[in-house]
Amino acid sequence: MSLPKHTSFKPAVAPWIQEIPSHWVEKPFYALARERKVKNKGMKEDNLLSLSYGEIVRKDINTPNGLLPESFETYQIVEPDDVIFRLTDLQNDKRSLRSAICSERGIITSAYLAAQFEGILPAFMNYLMRAYDVQKVFYSMGGGLRQSLGFEDLRRMSIVSPSIDEQVAVVNFLDHETSQIDRLIKKKSRFIELLTEKRVVEIIAAISPKESWKVFPFWSIAKSKSVSGHPEEGLLSVYLDRGVIPYSEGGGLVHKPAESLEKYQLVEPGDLVMNNQQAWRGSLGVSNHRGIVSPAYLVLHLDQTKIDPSFANYMFRARPYVEKFMLASMSVGDIQRQIKWPHLRVVPVTVPDVAEQKRLAVALDQEGDRIAGLITKTERSIELLKEKRSALITAAVTGKIDARTAA
Repeated sequence: MSLPKHTSFKPAVAPWIQEIPSHWVEKPFYALARERKVKNKGMKEDNLLSLSYGEIVRKDINTPNGLLPESFETYQIVEPDDVIFRLTDLQNDKRSLRSAICSERGIITSAYLAAQFEGILPAFMNYLMRAYDVQKVFYSMGGGLRQSLGFEDLRRMSIVSPSIDEQVAVVNFLDHETSQIDRLIKKKSRFIELLTEKRVVEIIAAISPKESWKVFPFWSIAKSKSVSGHPEEGLLSVYLDRGVIPYSEGGGLVHKPAESLEKYQLVEPGDLVMNNQQAWRGSLGVSNHRGIVSPAYLVLHLDQTKIDPSFANYMFRARPYVEKFMLASMSVGDIQRQIKWPHLRVVPVTVPDVAEQKRLAVALDQEGDRIAGLITKTERSIELLKEKRSALITAAVTGKIDARTAA
């Protein structure tokens, strides 16, 4: 789609914009914005709001979960059309969307900046701040070294805008175009969900017992082992969604290893590794790697005359067996259950002959590759749509396209 452009431009004060249409104006933030700063004294409001993924969303003020203060009187009251900024943790988090427009009266943490605007449409300002956000404008303020910003830091930030009538045209154009893009993204995201669900169903169907299958107690196919003294081996970790992988590929999402690795356990390819406090959630897998794992994990050697490692990886990570492992675990605190060998050893394992296990595992591998390819392709198309959305917003609110004739 070719979009109409303005014909005459002038230099912009804002270095991230470079030029704007000749009939547009540029003003400092303080000329258009006022900080809201109305405390919720006496609990006048209890509609709790938060900024999440570029939107203002409701939260349950009575929820026991999350970091919620005992009193919300320190929160600030916000009104419809306020633009909310989360300008904290700037150096550690450079991916989050940091602004959004408020659609209702409520309360929000005083750590956020709430601004009301005059002389500019709040909806236009919302889109403009999204463009600034995508261009990482906030991160460069204060020499790019500030961890947080406040109203005073934004005072002289350059705000570009056309007339109110043209702002209306820009907002209407972007509302229409972004809603279409959002519908496509939602449709593609749902497709990924369906593929993921299909994959789970296929695995459960493949490992579900048939009449000809044999039943073994867990102890007869898996023997506990603990070989330490190999600190030179690569570190491995166990993840809920990925099974056993090198620690370096996990992004540091699990606990850092101890300084001394002498007591870490050796894992050979084909060994079953279980996080004994998280196995009931599915934190286990058969390793394809040689390496070492925490001494807190269970490492088990599989009898490959009875069970194929690849099939075992699918079977033990599937919901029916994860539920069995939960029953073999005992509660430890609120969120952990420690698996106990006396209970685990008698868990019944129902399998076909090894040749059939291998055939099923190969079929699952092939179908998994096909589904993974579709998911990767769909995820990439979603990324491109999001990039298109951001580029369209930036072009419209900085005058790179003429939304009056594009709408």
